[in-house]
Amino acid sequence: MQPATTRAVDAVILVGGRGTRLRPLTIGTPKPMLPTANHPFLQHLLARIKAAGITHVVMSTSFKAEIFEEYFGDGSDMGLEIEYVVEDTALGTGGGIRNVYDHLRHDTVMVFNGDILSGMDLGGILDTHHSKDADLTMHLLNVRDPRAFGCVPTDDDGRVLEFLEKTEDPPTNQINAGCYVFKKDLIATIPENRVVSVERETFPGVLEEGYKVFGHVDNSYWRDMGRPDDFVRGSSDLVRGIAHSPLLEGKTGESLVDPSAGVAGGVLLLSGTSVGRGSEIGAGCRLDGTVIFDGVTIEPGAHIANSIIASGARIGANAHIEDCVIGEGALIGARCELLNGMRIFPGVDIPDAGVRFSSDA
Repeated sequence: MQPATTRAVDAVILVGGRGTRLRPLTIGTPKPMLPTANHPFLQHLLARIKAAGITHVVMSTSFKAEIFEEYFGDGSDMGLEIEYVVEDTALGTGGGIRNVYDHLRHDTVMVFNGDILSGMDLGGILDTHHSKDADLTMHLLNVRDPRAFGCVPTDDDGRVLEFLEKTEDPPTNQINAGCYVFKKDLIATIPENRVVSVERETFPGVLEEGYKVFGHVDNSYWRDMGRPDDFVRGSSDLVRGIAHSPLLEGKTGESLVDPSAGVAGGVLLLSGTSVGRGSEIGAGCRLDGTVIFDGVTIEPGAHIANSIIASGARIGANAHIEDCVIGEGALIGARCELLNGMRIFPGVDIPDAGVRFSSDA
C-alpha cells in the first residue's frame, strides 16, 4: 500500500477510561492495551491513523497512564510522533479533549474514542469537514436499533439538527459513532479543568451557539469493544479480515498464531482464534473464536469457545470453557466446565474436578 500524503491534522485519542466492563482483564491493564489479534488494541488504531497520513498523535490518558508511554514511547517505531497528557482526575470526554489543547499544532483535530474498533474512512470524514467548512464534523453510523445510543438527525445537506441521548422513540437510526473532527478554535470554548460530557454539554451547546455541525455517514465496520463478547468478536473479525487493520495485511484467516507459540498436532483453531507469544496449545484441543494472550498453557483435549484467556493462565486437560473470561495466572483444572459468562479473577485456582460451573447456576 502506498503511503498517504501527510495531513496537517492532529489526532487525539481518549484512553483514560478504567474499562470496568472488561474486568478482570483491566485490573492491571488499560482496556486499549489488551491484546487484540495479537497486538494491543490501540496499536491497530494508531496504524490506521498513520495510514491516513496523520503523524502527530496526542493521547489523553488517566488510568495506568504509564503503560501507554512504556509501550509506544515517542511513536517513532510506527512513524508517528506521540505525546501524552495525563488527567490527574477524570474529566469526561469533553474535559479530556480540552485538556490536550495546548499540545495541538494544527487547525484540524480528529478525536477518537480509544475503545472503538472501526473501519471508517478517515480521509472521507476529513474531506467532508473541509468541504463543508464545518466547525465540527461527527462520524455517524446507521444501526438497526438506535435506542441504546445517542441519535443525531441531519438535514438533506448533512447538517446536524439536534443531539438526542438514548431516547425510546428516536427520529433517526443515525447514531454518534465516537469519532469527531473539530476546528481547533472550537475546542478552546470547552470549559477547562472540570468534567465535561461532549454528548450532553458540548454538542448541544455548539448547536445552540450556531456553529456549523455536520454529520459524515459511513456504514463501515464498527464495534464498541467494551464488553467481553464484543471484545472477542472484534478480535476475531480482525483475524478473519472482516475488520481491517494495516497491521494484519496478508496475515488474515481462520486463526492467527504468534511465531513463538507452540501448537501441537491435531489442534483446531477456528473462527478467528488468536494465540499470543509463548503460549502452548496441547494436542487435540479445539479453540473457536477465542483470544489467547501471551504465555498461556492449554493442556491436551481442551475445548474453548468465544472466550478470553489472559496471560499466564493454565487450562487443564479436557476442560470445556465457553463464553468466559479467565484472568491472568488463573489455574483451571482438568475436566472443569466453565460456561455462560463466568469471570475467573487473576490467580484463582480451580482444582481438577469434572464439575460444571456456570454464571446461571
